[in-house]
Amino acid sequence: MADSFRLVVLDRDGVINKDSDAFIKSPDEWVAIPGSLEAIARLCDAGYTVAVATNQSGIARGYYDEKVLGAIHDKMLAGAREAGGKIDFVAFCPHGPDDGCDCRKPQPGLLNQIAEHYRAPLCDVPVVGDSLRDLQAAAAVGASPMLVRTGKGEKTANDMPEAFRAIPIYADLASATDALTGASA
Repeated sequence: MADSFRLVVLDRDGVINKDSDAFIKSPDEWVAIPGSLEAIARLCDAGYTVAVATNQSGIARGYYDEKVLGAIHDKMLAGAREAGGKIDFVAFCPHGPDDGCDCRKPQPGLLNQIAEHYRAPLCDVPVVGDSLRDLQAAAAVGASPMLVRTGKGEKTANDMPEAFRAIPIYADLASATDALTGASA
């Protein structure tokens, strides 16, 4: 990867927006976590290209379709732009947990799609997530997993397997951004 190209990969639900066990099924249900869109803007200002990798099994479950997901992502992209940032690429898995795909995290398929999109390896690329499957997918491609305590992150931190206990844990995306950009909180 060229020195001038710096990539960061974010999970969506629980990192950028508030998560829901009932799924985010419409643009109205998509609500940014306070400070997350501004954090994306700061990442962009620091020279990072921001990509998103998100499991969206609500499609396979029939809760919403790809058109609705597109509208949800349009709201997310617009929110990032309004805050002064840009989400450059969104990779999503529409499959359910039992579909056996290679893209549903913890499988590395979404991250591999991002690597192919940018024609760049993901070795040491920060991947910010709130669940163990985000961390596992990052580790599978040699990226650098980071955990935030928002979304499912607090539970993930409390139940962290030994293999991931050394990864950095932050309060939220804003705090993780501070660490990535060298800003003080």
